[in-house]
Amino acid sequence: MKQVRFVNGGGSDSEALEKESEAAINSDPPVQLKLLPLTDQIRELQTIIRDKTTSRGDFVFSADRLIRLVVEEGLNQLPYTECIVTTPTGHKYEGVRFKKGNCGVSIMRSGEAMEQGLRDCCRSIRIGKILIQSDEETLKAKVYYAKFPPDIYKRKILLMYPILSSGNAVIEAVRVLIDHGVQPAHIILLSLFSTPH
Repeated sequence: MKQVRFVNGGGSDSEALEKESEAAINSDPPVQLKLLPLTDQIRELQTIIRDKTTSRGDFVFSADRLIRLVVEEGLNQLPYTECIVTTPTGHKYEGVRFKKGNCGVSIMRSGEAMEQGLRDCCRSIRIGKILIQSDEETLKAKVYYAKFPPDIYKRKILLMYPILSSGNAVIEAVRVLIDHGVQPAHIILLSLFSTPH
């Protein structure tokens, strides 16, 4: 995935970076990036969430709806197995089931807001947590707490972090997961908004 930089100031280097950033923004997203289609429903939810006059109740309701839509799209990226079940009327139905071994990981504190949306879709899913904060002196992301299922290295991970800005916390969280044996291809980031500021 191409990193997009936003710079202030003049000069030919700044102008070149701005042109490169503009080109990256206007190009097709990488195949690994899955975006929800920007429907009127999603635009309305985003409008309510971003409106400074929105009441707390409407904000929470709209954020929970948007979280649920993002979680459901994340679940679509997980592996399934084919199965046949018998209906209450005795007929056979060819369907699918999640493969076992999925896990949610929230980057605390904001990622915890997405946990209920995941539990609403997958009642028995295991959820781990990572607390990452910026060091006041170095401004680097630092892990203060991490708790995962012991077999996390075998699992597909839905990494939950609703608002992506610099990406430092997510990069550090991915490093921690890799250090625990998780394959990078098994990590799916669920995020509501991505913003340069």
